[in-house]
Amino acid sequence: MKGLELARKYYEEYGREMIDTQFDDVADRICVGLVGEGSECLSYDDEISTDHDFEPAFCLFITKEDEKKFGFELERAYSKLPKQFMGYERQPLAAVGGKRHGVIVIDDFYKQFLGAANAPDTVERWLYTPSQSLLNASNGEIFRDDLGLFSAVRNEIKKGYPRDIRLKKIAAHTIFMAQAGLYNYPRLIKRGETGAAQLAIFEFVKNTISVIYLLNNNYEPFYKWTYRGMSALEILGNLASPLAALTELGNSADETTAKAETIEEIAQLLISEYRKMGISNSASNELEAHAYAIVKGIENVELRNMHIMQGI
Repeated sequence: MKGLELARKYYEEYGREMIDTQFDDVADRICVGLVGEGSECLSYDDEISTDHDFEPAFCLFITKEDEKKFGFELERAYSKLPKQFMGYERQPLAAVGGKRHGVIVIDDFYKQFLGAANAPDTVERWLYTPSQSLLNASNGEIFRDDLGLFSAVRNEIKKGYPRDIRLKKIAAHTIFMAQAGLYNYPRLIKRGETGAAQLAIFEFVKNTISVIYLLNNNYEPFYKWTYRGMSALEILGNLASPLAALTELGNSADETTAKAETIEEIAQLLISEYRKMGISNSASNELEAHAYAIVKGIENVELRNMHIMQGI
């Protein structure tokens, strides 16, 4: 069973009644759901995921003021819910580490991931807040939120990057792709520096994955979930397999030739997509030229004047 499904069933079976009967006068001030860190919040969990941090549990998001008024009582009531449910066992509260379930102050939750209690509202915050943090702050499901404060921030984040931020990030990643895959990789192979050549491949793959998420206006997850997430992406999500192959192949003569051809094919697919989306009007077949063309389409002067490699 998926963690999100387990959490909802546990809430419907026990949590709803607990809130409606023991906290009926403030029930409309309690936001309930499962959001944050963990594969279950992305629906990427499987049988292997159940070996740690997997339990029938949910989050109770309240304001700082409400935490002072009834937070202790709410946490105590939550801790008294059944310890076993549908074959899974509740875990004891961790003495250290971040809190994933139970009563969580809304502002504290968002500050943990975003550095502030609100969605990014400046160029700097949008540009430098890690994509996985934005995803962690907006993933999962909300089961109820009568007050709407938690969902207001969440829904703003879920809109995705502002257009200029996306363009800046796409341009920066594109430059790194061109540098690592199309320039440095073949030169390193010629020098016989296969270790460094592999690092160049990894840089090409990492930056290509980031571009694909940005083209889809999706936040990129923690690295171990990037390939899993790509399978659901409409735009160039099918590149997950050839990208994985680049990192798996060795550096024999035949393999380096195959890798160089794959890199060029991927570059041309991206160029085609840039033109199709109207973010580059360059006639060049060189990936680097399109990075600079994309920058020209940025309306925000501050962003447009930044070094092209800034923003990742």
